[in-house]
Amino acid sequence: MSMSDVWIGPRERAAAVGIEQMGDAELVAIVLGTGCSGLPVNVLASLVLEEQGGVAGLGRAGIGELAQRTGMGPAKGARLAAAVELGRRVAFAGSLDTALKLPDRVAVEAWARPRLATLDHEELWLLVLDGHHGLRAARRVASGGIHGLHVATRDPLRVALREAASAFILVHNHPSGDPRASDEDVTFTRALSHAAAVVGTPLLDHVIVARRRSSSMLESGLLSAPGGG
Repeated sequence: MSMSDVWIGPRERAAAVGIEQMGDAELVAIVLGTGCSGLPVNVLASLVLEEQGGVAGLGRAGIGELAQRTGMGPAKGARLAAAVELGRRVAFAGSLDTALKLPDRVAVEAWARPRLATLDHEELWLLVLDGHHGLRAARRVASGGIHGLHVATRDPLRVALREAASAFILVHNHPSGDPRASDEDVTFTRALSHAAAVVGTPLLDHVIVARRRSSSMLESGLLSAPGGG
């Protein structure tokens, strides 16, 4: 038997070529560690990815959904869900670089997409800015269901004041895939903008991200710029 006939496992291949050279299924196989009776780990990993619709679908799957698949079980489901969440947190932590500037919707979307776009529930975040549009802190204000959030105007304003924000931006996700602001989004944001202006901590924008698109209430004319009419 020649060396070319020897199957090299994903962990051995990672050591040989580098983890960054691995394909999605190979990375999933490393996380799973083992397959099951009659199903090698590389085959199981490929099937899981296919059934979830690739890494984007994997990011939306919960432990229970993953565990139900034949060959997975609670342990493998938890391991894979934890790896996905860890990757999400790494991306999120990297976005808190003190040098990060958020001057417009494009920059806010780049911050929000790895954290929010694949969630199956809504989350509202407040981005605390310094006087030069630099990100000083990011705080989750509310987390809700797939159909919306229940949050009072005072909640994000209290966070902005506590963090001594020079200004702030709101960002939340729409799991439906449609980033357009709802009537409730607009009413809430305008009320918050007015209250923020009164205390001298302006709301600069409210950005909504979906899986493929985003929208800005400021760019859409649904929110006036601070000091505007």
